[in-house]
Parts: sequence; C-alpha cells; structure tokens
Amino acid sequence: MMATILQNQLAMRDVRSLTRPDCEEIIELLIEQLTEMELSLALREITSKPER
Repeated sequence: MMATILQNQLAMRDVRSLTRPDCEEIIELLIEQLTEMELSLALREITSKPER
C-alpha cells in the first residue's frame, strides 16, 4: 500500500524513473528508520520520566 502511495506521489511530481521494486525497497527502509526512531524516542521517554 505504501509503495503505491509513493508511486502516485512520485508520478504527481513527474518522477517516473523508479520501478515498483525500487519503491518497495525505499518503503522498507523508511519503515525501518521510522521504527528505530520510534523505539529510540520511547526509550528516551521511559528513561527520562521521574520515578513515582
């Protein structure tokens, strides 16, 4: 689904050089990076909370 959204957005911007597999690979990388950021932020939030 995200690859289709990416393809549509690229097409709207006249970027047509990426294939669907390219889009899928980019999406996988984005998801990995977002997951790492989310985990990092969650860990930061947990470790910075004062104990009750």
